[in-house]
Amino acid sequence: MNRPYLYIFFITFIFTAFNSVSAEYALPKGKDRLIGELQYHQVKKGDYFQQIAEQYNVGFLALMAANPAIDPFLPEEGSQVVIPTAMLLPFVRREGIVVNLPELRLYYFDPNEDKVHVFPVGIGRQGLATPVATSYISEKREDPVWRPTKAMRERYFEENGVELAKEVPPGPENPFGKYALRLGTSEYLIHGTNKRFGIGMRASSGCIRMYDEDIKWMYENIPLKTKVRIVDQPIKMSYERGKKQLIEIHEPLTEKEPDIPTIKLADAVQRFVGSNRHYWQQLLPVIEQPQGLVIELSEE
Repeated sequence: MNRPYLYIFFITFIFTAFNSVSAEYALPKGKDRLIGELQYHQVKKGDYFQQIAEQYNVGFLALMAANPAIDPFLPEEGSQVVIPTAMLLPFVRREGIVVNLPELRLYYFDPNEDKVHVFPVGIGRQGLATPVATSYISEKREDPVWRPTKAMRERYFEENGVELAKEVPPGPENPFGKYALRLGTSEYLIHGTNKRFGIGMRASSGCIRMYDEDIKWMYENIPLKTKVRIVDQPIKMSYERGKKQLIEIHEPLTEKEPDIPTIKLADAVQRFVGSNRHYWQQLLPVIEQPQGLVIELSEE
């Protein structure tokens, strides 16, 4: 990388790295599930997906999935990037914290207002998947100390040939960042990170990562004993106002890289779509290459 480009990259990253803001949405009424609306970003010189993702507080992989034809590292100047900020709420009770693994998003349902806060998260990488679970926030830690497990140290040594420290104090080398929330009595945490690029990706050892600004907000606003549900819902559907048929499809989690991405359609999806040929024509390309965008099924 030449010096002028490196300089532009550095300045752009410093300017945007700390501008992540939580997305707050009014809860829809009744059984409706749609929140937010799509946004669009016109690429300027020096833009790249990680910077754009942080600017709009969406996940890196979510941005890539929504824009499969655009180079995430060198997007063409003047091109339009779709920002996936319209979504359907998962099929869960609207309370506490909900993490939907396939979409790499965390939802927090405010108990005092009819609002939901949505954040991008990083989850466990293949082979170290974040488990589906029901738990609660049992502990809050500011400036947490990182103590990697024996299994993590053994795995690190096997992969890198170097011993991993048994304890890492607070600071820039600490992978927990500045704040951490413990899930029940488990070793799993929702925490910050010292590697911002891992947000919105499968990159952790099983814990749930957030941008430091986002976990700081969580630390300051979410009480102890808040319920946490971690779910696996790659397909979400809704009859909006009892009429519009909306569907949102994400790449399903897998512990193996498939040769051809496929989605096993549940009976509920078959019933939702029915036998309408136009609907299936709309859906088939999205099933083959999920984009994580809300689609309205129509006759046209």
